[in-house]
Amino acid sequence: MKEGRIAIPSMEAGGLDGHRSGHFGHCDVFTLVDVKNGEIEKVTTIPNQSHIQGGCMVPVNLLAQHNVNALVVGGIGMRPLMGFRQVGINVYYDVTRPEIRPVVEDLIAGILPRIADDQVCGGGGR
Repeated sequence: MKEGRIAIPSMEAGGLDGHRSGHFGHCDVFTLVDVKNGEIEKVTTIPNQSHIQGGCMVPVNLLAQHNVNALVVGGIGMRPLMGFRQVGINVYYDVTRPEIRPVVEDLIAGILPRIADDQVCGGGGR
């Protein structure tokens, strides 16, 4: 990924040196990484929103409103995955590393895989 905005579900304060949340819908914040010419240009965070009104589509709409192009998850359900696909956000998968920086670097380098339909979970972190 040479241009765009990456979102990473993050724990606590997030940031490039923070840790990822295991399931996107239950993160504390989303770390947003702006990439230009294959380089990290800017890092910001936005708080996750409650799922009560709008269910698991709330984060989909939140990230779409923030012009996200790519999302890296360690777990996601089929319904929000379909929502991300509908709004044009590519979803990538890494379940092994908790650190944000190496996952972002791998996505920029083009070596992080997109999530497959058989890798989704049942929702709620299951």
